[in-house]
Amino acid sequence: MGQHTALRRAAVVRAAQAGFTLLELLVVIAIIGVLMSYVGPRFFGQVGKSEVKVGQAQIDAFRKALDAYRLDVGQYPATAQGLTALTQKPEGSAKWQGPYLQNSVPPDPWGHAYVYRSPGEQGRDYEVISYGRDGRPGGDAENADLRSWH
Repeated sequence: MGQHTALRRAAVVRAAQAGFTLLELLVVIAIIGVLMSYVGPRFFGQVGKSEVKVGQAQIDAFRKALDAYRLDVGQYPATAQGLTALTQKPEGSAKWQGPYLQNSVPPDPWGHAYVYRSPGEQGRDYEVISYGRDGRPGGDAENADLRSWH
């Protein structure tokens, strides 16, 4: 029976050695946390930059579509018609040859509607604006306004 007890003790010791201790698990979790605190902001910073680039590309597509609209109709859509005039024929517009965009007008990359005005500020024919991530005029970085003019 003594040999049987010794075998049991050896099995218990091996089972205890096979698992991780709480301290070892905490150290691994701490290391993962430190790595994430270093990598996370860099990754999410890149996501913000890509949203700005998407917004600028969308505004550029609107500019091209608005110019094509003007060539056909003779003027840019009125503020009341908005960017919808690029996808749906406005009433009383006999020369409209659209749609000028393949799909409906998307929201900006942050989910806000683009602002369209015609005429625009400072003598511009029109302006298309995204107010950035915060959806308010002004701001910097990802909150900065994106405009159809520079």
